[in-house]
Amino acid sequence: MSDYFRLRIDDRSELELLNQSHAEELFELLDINREYLREWLPWLDNNRHFQNTIDFIKISQGQYENNETVQFVLVHRGELCGVVGFHKIDWLNRSTSIGYWLGESYQGKGLITKACSKVLEYSFGRMGLNRIEIRCATENLKSRAIPERLGFKDEGIIRDAEWLYDHYVDHIIYGMLESQWRSSEKLVITR
Repeated sequence: MSDYFRLRIDDRSELELLNQSHAEELFELLDINREYLREWLPWLDNNRHFQNTIDFIKISQGQYENNETVQFVLVHRGELCGVVGFHKIDWLNRSTSIGYWLGESYQGKGLITKACSKVLEYSFGRMGLNRIEIRCATENLKSRAIPERLGFKDEGIIRDAEWLYDHYVDHIIYGMLESQWRSSEKLVITR
């Protein structure tokens, strides 16, 4: 894998491999959206300082170099607006899961749906993966809409799957197989 690359989504948006040049803009986006994102992301209290973002990027780069994961920043009209990436890749079973978040002011434009579609194309094409999961809190309807729009299959609920600051939340698991992706019509979003 190359040390730096981009996946073009459309004429206004692209995914860039996360690197140190993104640190300042990423931390600012996270910090501005802290309260909004805290509703569903359990790790925000562990990223309160700029150095935490630098450390996260270093860890992500090391995992990328070891072929364990890939983290992208989502750039729309030249502005960093979110993150889309893999959790640990299971190469033996050729599977992984996708996680994502988006700044509040960028919601409602179809950006994460288009980004995830591009990541699926990359995963099943260039990476040769067979299975992709997306897990969401059952009550996080905005996040659940992404895999549902993309044709993922609802594979069930995991009870008390994640500790979210002061309570547990259930997760719904969505799955997509390479064969399902290839045989389905590709979703085209025009927003």
